Amino acid sequence: MNPDEKYMKMALTLARRGLGSVEPNPVVGAVIVKDNQVIGRGWHKKFGELHAEINALEDCRKRGISPEGATMYITLEPCCHRGKTGPCTDAIIDARLAGVVAATIDPSLQLKGKGVEQLRRAAIKVDVGICENDAKLLNAPFMKFAKTGNCWVTLKWAQTIDGKLAWANQTDERRWISGQESRRDAHKLRRRAGAILVGINTVLADDPLLTPRPSRGKKPMRIVLDNKLRIPLDCQLLATAKNVPVVICASDQAINANPQKVEQIKDNGAEILAYPQTKQLGLHFLLDELSRRGVQLLLVEGGPTVIGSFLKEDLADEVVVYIAPKILGRQGSADISQSAAQLAKGTGLHCVDVKRLGDDVRITGLTQKALQEASIPGSET
Repeated sequence: MNPDEKYMKMALTLARRGLGSVEPNPVVGAVIVKDNQVIGRGWHKKFGELHAEINALEDCRKRGISPEGATMYITLEPCCHRGKTGPCTDAIIDARLAGVVAATIDPSLQLKGKGVEQLRRAAIKVDVGICENDAKLLNAPFMKFAKTGNCWVTLKWAQTIDGKLAWANQTDERRWISGQESRRDAHKLRRRAGAILVGINTVLADDPLLTPRPSRGKKPMRIVLDNKLRIPLDCQLLATAKNVPVVICASDQAINANPQKVEQIKDNGAEILAYPQTKQLGLHFLLDELSRRGVQLLLVEGGPTVIGSFLKEDLADEVVVYIAPKILGRQGSADISQSAAQLAKGTGLHCVDVKRLGDDVRITGLTQKALQEASIPGSET
């Protein structure tokens, strides 16, 4: 591994610390190197707070080391516009850095290479492309949204070895398919999401809260596909709708047939969204609406019917599956393999990651569509 790759991988490791805290901003890490020594480290820690570049420069100052003449390794092109914080390019220029190595260009309309151009005009040497694929993968939802304006769709479920998503007769002891480590990991996914979606059958069976825990201040929108407006008025989602957004997607027919229930739902603080009854039109309509509202990442946690619908319409970007070492047979229900059997064609996953979580195994992979829309080259893995 050459020095550039070594330092960029350090920056990527730092960037990952921001996952679940900075969205919808990208996660970014920065390392400052002088005379082959790391003199500053930083990452974007929380949405609205200082960017990675500023934190790395501040780290140099805390150590009592001047960053003048040093090189900064940064996982994403530095910003040159003023948002919640000032332009990072100005801070880099003021610090008299000699060079900047960026993993990839920021595809956002405000940037698209403008930050790099500004640094070069200030006589700072800039190289782009070290560990580029790793950087794009790390921020794939941001990359897709910045390029296309469309939200990233992650399908997540937990299953047994024989494809069951739940126990046939649930009790307190039989509530979970996956283990505790997997469930903690799933809450990390929730913290990254702008919205979390389930079908009405999940609400009726589990009465979920659909909030990340611990929340760290994150309040993803909670969405229920409920064409016939069957949602119970005493469910946890409606009980907490005034504090955390809830959107109930129902058909025009159900909305017009239940005016009193509609008012009760609205009184609880939830929004009702008229939703086309045709599955294909309905899902496309919903994703267009979420994208318009600025949702970068939609996490789908539904049962086999909802998951199967997204797969059938080729709307998934990422699949995250937790596989528990259980075989339930007739004691299990919600068979994911039955939904998969309805697919017109199979689909392969790319950039696959396999991780052990306690006794469970998590498999994560991206669809071909996702690779194209986020401009990420495929993988043979």
